[in-house]
Amino acid sequence: MMQPISITAISSISALGTSPEEVWANYKSAKPLFELRKFDAKQAWVATLNTTAKKEIEQVRNADAKYKKLDASVLFAILVSRRAMDQANWKETANFGINIGSSRGATALFETYHSEYIKNKKAATLTSPTTTLGNISSWVAHDLNSEGPEISHSITCSTALHAMLNGIAWLQSGMAEKFIVGGSEAPLTPFTIAQMKALKIYAPVTSTSPSQRGTQQMVAEGSFGYPCQALNLDKKQNAMVLGEGAAVACLEKGVSKKALAQIIGVGYATEILKHNISISSDAECFQRSMQMALGETSHDEVDVIVMHAPGTIKGDASEHRAIQKVFGDKVPALTTNKWQIGHTFGASGMLSVELAILMLKHEEFIGVPFTSYRSRPEKIKKILVNAVGFGGNAVSILLGKN
Repeated sequence: MMQPISITAISSISALGTSPEEVWANYKSAKPLFELRKFDAKQAWVATLNTTAKKEIEQVRNADAKYKKLDASVLFAILVSRRAMDQANWKETANFGINIGSSRGATALFETYHSEYIKNKKAATLTSPTTTLGNISSWVAHDLNSEGPEISHSITCSTALHAMLNGIAWLQSGMAEKFIVGGSEAPLTPFTIAQMKALKIYAPVTSTSPSQRGTQQMVAEGSFGYPCQALNLDKKQNAMVLGEGAAVACLEKGVSKKALAQIIGVGYATEILKHNISISSDAECFQRSMQMALGETSHDEVDVIVMHAPGTIKGDASEHRAIQKVFGDKVPALTTNKWQIGHTFGASGMLSVELAILMLKHEEFIGVPFTSYRSRPEKIKKILVNAVGFGGNAVSILLGKN
């Protein structure tokens, strides 16, 4: 890092809730936040926004006539960006950049428009302007009345952490003083679920029928176990589950007294693929991104790694092997949040950053309930966050306490 970068705010919306207090309480509860929903008459486990969060999104949609035709992914980003800006106390300035990406973009809206086109042989007037990927940052910029650069991109599941890399680069170049960065994803649609099932990576539905007991009660009872087996390195079948959500962070140049955390190091790498969706068996991209992020930081200074760990057999195992190669016999405590909120694609990396910041704040480790830990960190001062996506594009961010 050429100069320090502070995270002065972070805001999210997901199955965990919408406020830091609610998010932390759900992490502490150690209960998965999934429910069974039907997609084209077939059930699938998913992690949806809770009732309160859904109402807040509808309030955003209905508050302005221009917002009524926007995709949920855009509305998610607008809501969390408003809150992050307020938290960072940026109310008096419009001179900040925005980089909010998405793996899939306006998924539900695109599917709706396409279905209408197939039926009517005519595209709706707003089809193109409301389904382009750049829609997210553009609408956030409009909503916040910002005057800085606005960027949207898709780098699959590492999108949010690539947005953080971009924001850091702008700040360190001197071309900006402040940046909102993150990702937003609303992928719970029949076609998206079908795509994941076609890859044979989705968690199977093997529980008791939810008609007998509500799915939330089943979660509380633990009667179906844990649908998503992220970080279970002994699992015999793939067990990824999708979730919806968004998360953004406010970045400022220098060491700020109001910072939630400092960005100590960043790393990135892309490896040559042997298959369209896989990374190497020992995740060479992660090895390189973690080494770059660590820089001169001693390996034993890292207390926790928040893994990408999507819940697939090969994905979880390859990242774990990469960590072992980098850290040797000094592997930090490992965790992930996907067992609880599912994989939120392009938003997942920033939700992992939020978990890291909360653990730094409370100095408490949030582990995976079905994973055995020889020991848990007594102190939490530095946390490494990983993300990777289709294409082998890994990012690692090293965070430290302010």
